[in-house]
Amino acid sequence: MRRSKYFKHIPTSKSIQENRFLKPFSRYLHHHFLWQFNRRGVAGGLAVGLFVGILIPFAQILFGAIAAILVRVNLPVAAFATFVTNPLTVPPLYYAAYRLGNWLIGPDRAATDQALNSGIFGKVLGEQAEVSYWFSNLIEWVQTVGPQLMTGLAIIAIVSAVAGYVLVSVIWQLQARLRWQRRRAR
Repeated sequence: MRRSKYFKHIPTSKSIQENRFLKPFSRYLHHHFLWQFNRRGVAGGLAVGLFVGILIPFAQILFGAIAAILVRVNLPVAAFATFVTNPLTVPPLYYAAYRLGNWLIGPDRAATDQALNSGIFGKVLGEQAEVSYWFSNLIEWVQTVGPQLMTGLAIIAIVSAVAGYVLVSVIWQLQARLRWQRRRAR
């Protein structure tokens, strides 16, 4: 397989199958679609990675890899695309998801009043220096806004996955056309 200069540091199928830690999973990792850098594989890998990265808040690389194996799209791209959510992007993403869910299904007045009265928002914002308090307050806040947040995250994940797939497909086709035009011009 010819490797592109951009992807020369990504491990090959053979090197992963020979890895001693991944040896038990080698029968799942042998399919050639998992390692091909073609339009379908890369676009599908990006879509799977974006979907899993946005929707699942933990063990994203693992779930992205499992989903890539099940759907048979490019595994390295799917694993890398899960990094769309990171400590810098999660707060605005969750806020936008909550606002979208709140707009679609409406606010839960009882939960909102309880959160405002108990000062959960203030606790989450005010105690950022202490990670243990911040995390417990964040979990409490997420439980009060759960339906709106999950609805918004699901919609953002689906739209991002579809947009990523379409964007990669369009860019791939445009590059292929440009290459053909350059060949004809010679």
